[in-house]
Amino acid sequence: MAPPQTPLAVARPVDPDEQNPYLLGIFAPVTEEITAEHLEVIGEIPTDLSGVYLRNGPNPRFPAPGRYHWFDGDGMVHAVHFENGTARYRNRYIRTRAFHAESAAGRALWTGVMEHPAGNPFGNSHGLNLKDAANTDVVFHRGKVLATWYLCGTPYAIDPLSLSTLGAEDFLGTLTGDMMAHPKVDERTGELFFFDYGPQPPYLRYGVVGADGRVSRTTNIDLTGPRLPHDMAITDNYAVLMDLPLIADAEAARHGRHRLVFEHSLPARFGVLPRYGEGSQIRWFEAKPCYIYHVVNSWEDGEEIVLDVCRVTPLPPEPSASPLAKLLAYLRLSARLYRYRFNLRTGQTIEGPRDEANTEFPSVDARLVGQPSRYSYHVNIAPTETVCFDGLVRYDLTTGARQQVGFGPGRWGAEAPFAPRDGATTEGDGYLVTFVQDERAGRSEVMIFDAADLTAGPVGRVVLPVRVPLGFHATWVRAEQLRNAWTRHAR
Repeated sequence: MAPPQTPLAVARPVDPDEQNPYLLGIFAPVTEEITAEHLEVIGEIPTDLSGVYLRNGPNPRFPAPGRYHWFDGDGMVHAVHFENGTARYRNRYIRTRAFHAESAAGRALWTGVMEHPAGNPFGNSHGLNLKDAANTDVVFHRGKVLATWYLCGTPYAIDPLSLSTLGAEDFLGTLTGDMMAHPKVDERTGELFFFDYGPQPPYLRYGVVGADGRVSRTTNIDLTGPRLPHDMAITDNYAVLMDLPLIADAEAARHGRHRLVFEHSLPARFGVLPRYGEGSQIRWFEAKPCYIYHVVNSWEDGEEIVLDVCRVTPLPPEPSASPLAKLLAYLRLSARLYRYRFNLRTGQTIEGPRDEANTEFPSVDARLVGQPSRYSYHVNIAPTETVCFDGLVRYDLTTGARQQVGFGPGRWGAEAPFAPRDGATTEGDGYLVTFVQDERAGRSEVMIFDAADLTAGPVGRVVLPVRVPLGFHATWVRAEQLRNAWTRHAR
């Protein structure tokens, strides 16, 4: 194992009488960036598992003034690279503009989303004066991993192997504005699809990055006011955007604060737009009010668009609850696998649940984004005070069958992207890879499951020399993608 870099300061709870659980135990940030090889393996690492598993998440460096929110922490990527039956681990902070500013100051310069942003040095391009920590997702495109932020910010490019931050990604100088948390990549065309949103008109803007790495199109989408969309979908010919009734509170905004309200009286609206169309061409389909953090997948089926999601119905916290209790209630996840069908000829929406289990953080085979897919892979949400994942679920979207496996008592996992077996050409032929933290043992490991048979348990476990705090989104980058990236950058 390589010697660790200099330890970094770590945030601590503000109020000792009401300690924030998102700064303690399995969520507590780690203090070092390390690289580790020759890791202990329980079972075996399949020799046909080649690539790198990366997961993003919040890892605060400095104790910030005010109350801490889980979404405030500085982005840190944890990664395990698999090759020839071996594994190596590393973790690195994402060197954002804010990271460099606080490094120079040696202290926190931003308050979090639960505090007034007055006095914060800068925010995103829309004037939202909160720290863009790039701590939410990791998306592979054109040889780089893009780290994104949940409130729409600057995408930061990261080398998928060294985890070095390559800098703010402006797509060869063509990106104007910000990018949302979950852009969609079509591997068949090499394009990336995204949206940008903010508190001032235009409230929503849709964009396409071409295979040449330049933004080829942007168009404004007409909305009646500011919204907080989180995800989108693509199909062969369309993009699907969302206008959901989670709204930035206008009164709070006038006083410079960031506060969200869910308007139960408003419908959820889904906008279907030709991939390369203008905003004026969007068609809106109405559905029951809800919120959606994450899309499973979408595709065209004759004259209909099929959209599978994890659907959330937010519940307001008790008015008398303390600020911490309100935070815990706000973060609590209650989501169900749900399907929409939008008929492009009649304008009709058909909607309904596919399962009643509380599952989220879905993934599909990345090669099938925007195409019909049979399997989706989710984490199971534990009935705990904080957001914890206690197992994995595989859905057969054709038959409705569900497979499930738990991590075991006191063991909590992470989003598990599908990792195709080397040379696999059929959907589902591969593995699921996830970080798991053992709360009782105080250690972390990587668990590898055969995606076709989760109930058989892990085929291999890689014991890590450090703890990996619970975090947000993950991705899998295949070995041939890494080789192609190396060839492109070597030219």
